[in-house]
Amino acid sequence: MSFGGPQWPHEPQQPGQQPPQPGQQGYGQPPAQGYGQQGGQGHRQPPNPFPGAQGGDAPDWSALAEASAARGRRRRRLMIGGGILATLAVGAIVATAVVTTNKKNDEAKNGGVPTVSVPPTGSATPEPTFSSVAPPPPPNPKDYITDPKKDTAPISAEGLFPGRKLTMNGRPYSKGATSSTTNCAAVAQGALAAALKDNGCLRVLRATYVQGGVAVTVGVAVLPSEAAALKVKQAKGGIAPLAGAGVKEFCRATVCLRRSNAVGRYAYFTQAGFTNGRKVTTADQPIFRASTDLGTFAFNQIYARGRAQASAAAAAPGE
Repeated sequence: MSFGGPQWPHEPQQPGQQPPQPGQQGYGQPPAQGYGQQGGQGHRQPPNPFPGAQGGDAPDWSALAEASAARGRRRRRLMIGGGILATLAVGAIVATAVVTTNKKNDEAKNGGVPTVSVPPTGSATPEPTFSSVAPPPPPNPKDYITDPKKDTAPISAEGLFPGRKLTMNGRPYSKGATSSTTNCAAVAQGALAAALKDNGCLRVLRATYVQGGVAVTVGVAVLPSEAAALKVKQAKGGIAPLAGAGVKEFCRATVCLRRSNAVGRYAYFTQAGFTNGRKVTTADQPIFRASTDLGTFAFNQIYARGRAQASAAAAAPGE
């Protein structure tokens, strides 16, 4: 856009033509007759495409140049925007391909993706529902070997000490005689006999196991409560050794290894010694290993009893 002074000529200058001088027609002044004279006939001047520009009806070449530059900038912006959209489209296609591939891998590894039914158009999407009541915890096996009201399964020597052989920690043992009695004091030695009687012992079950020259009698006493079992556990003395069924007398008038423990309302004991009557010393590791093996076996059998009753209660209707 021009600001004052002479205006640009209406037509480009022809070769060999002198530019108009001030005061001549075509230099800052419109022709006397229209847009020019050809053959003596006047032609009307075309309207200015940029009204409001200074200099009368002459086109504003500066404004035209700016408009052209603006159009160029718009085209560049459109081209850049189109490139970005194309890049995003390619990225979306790649992302879709990656998601599809991962989904196939999950199906192969996880055994398939569960199908989801799509509700009809216009219907509300069903929401997942959860119960506000927490499920009861699974029964604790220890409860069933502690409470006499729950610990109601039958018990016997053959049930507690099944089979003819036993392997613990890779060491095989052969089973000898077994016994079960309600006269608890009669099958105990020392202060243990009185403790069993005073604490209401209901039954004592015994079995003897042998390995090489070592014999172990394991005994399990059934008490009315956990407190009673703990008192019996602390009593001095031991379970009486059980001979028979191929096992000779042992732990008579000699030194043997006595141990005791308790779980729930059960106290359990071991009496381990040499079958030849030799005294046990702290250096006799086979005796200690055999005592540990049979004590662990007794604990496992008592706890298995609680676990079996707890599982049955959990599976029972209404529990």
